[in-house]
Amino acid sequence: MPTVLQVGPYSFIFFSSDRGEPPHIHVKRDKQIAKFWLDPVSLEKNRGFKEHELNQIDRLVAEH
Repeated sequence: MPTVLQVGPYSFIFFSSDRGEPPHIHVKRDKQIAKFWLDPVSLEKNRGFKEHELNQIDRLVAEH
């Protein structure tokens, strides 16, 4: 799982085996992971992040 961006504690990663889905990015911190669609940016799945962190991550995904 290559890391394409590191911002603070967040690693923005992708899995080369993810096929047949719209463009997206996975965001990981410790044991938490979330998946965001890129166009438009929206949360697809969350495992462990709190709401305030998801809001911050959403902004980071949109910026980068």
